[in-house]
Amino acid sequence: MRTTTLGSKGPEVGVVGLGCMGMSYGYDMSTPRNEDTSIAVIRQALDLGMTLIDTADVYGPYTNEELVGRALSGGHRERAVLATKVGMVHQGTAGSPRSAPNGRPEHVRRSIDESLRRLGTDHVDLYQLHRVDPEVPIEESWGALAETVAAGKARYIGLSEATVDHIERAQAVHPVTSVQSELSLWTREWMTEVLPYCEEQGIAFLPYSPLGKGFLTGRFSSFDDLPEDDFRRGLARFQQDALRQNFALAEKVREVAMGVPPVERSRDWGSVGATPAQVALAWVMAQGEYVIPIPGTKTPKYLADNAGAADVELSAADLAELDALPVPTGGRYF
Repeated sequence: MRTTTLGSKGPEVGVVGLGCMGMSYGYDMSTPRNEDTSIAVIRQALDLGMTLIDTADVYGPYTNEELVGRALSGGHRERAVLATKVGMVHQGTAGSPRSAPNGRPEHVRRSIDESLRRLGTDHVDLYQLHRVDPEVPIEESWGALAETVAAGKARYIGLSEATVDHIERAQAVHPVTSVQSELSLWTREWMTEVLPYCEEQGIAFLPYSPLGKGFLTGRFSSFDDLPEDDFRRGLARFQQDALRQNFALAEKVREVAMGVPPVERSRDWGSVGATPAQVALAWVMAQGEYVIPIPGTKTPKYLADNAGAADVELSAADLAELDALPVPTGGRYF
């Protein structure tokens, strides 16, 4: 896979990474997780060059870090650029994705050691503040993350869902290596201020949900296609009336994919051009040199599909057509 760096001063990574949350948290909670398959997917990602592996302590909670730790055991850790997060605490019952911010310095200091134990490593490559806690000055939270770098427990530190003001205040304390936020063809709010600022500062931007929580792949034709315990059933854009209007976005992605010529690949992924998922990811990567999407998946098939996006070249006309897509109906969450 082609590579880039985690910002202007970070380590080399594949241009597409892997988000591991869905392997143990959030999506389709009624379906039993297959740990062996998830471990195989993480290791296959490394084989494909998807070296940025992203998790968080709140996923599960805690079980996702343990899963990633088992996947990276046996010599696989050295191949990964391992990222985890702190700053969100689980609330509610098991299986509920509800959580609340906790950026208190004492929580950060305690959590890094617990994350390292679960991950089975003596350091993470990227330690991220999952959300800025409105009750704690960001300088205090960020200062605690900077301590993990000084202690050798983290190589770099990043923010998630942060504003330009947050980033500037954090930068005054310690360099910000990355900002992780949702970015896709149906979530483009961060492109107005945060993404340009990151590009100007040489900060990596790590889009999560770059496939619009799976919608842009064309997998869903109605609300009933969502598994019964899937948290997307509670999201505004997936409600039936909104879905009917949002199908036009997925259809346009499919049309562009049909027109993208085949590219030469080292793996046999068929003779068609690109899939809708690959087009959606290629558009995200086209937004900047250090824009590194981290799509999540639990299956080898979709993993290979996502990796193939690194080989897709969208023309200027393709990009213009995708740029012109309307905003979706419904907010990100409500």
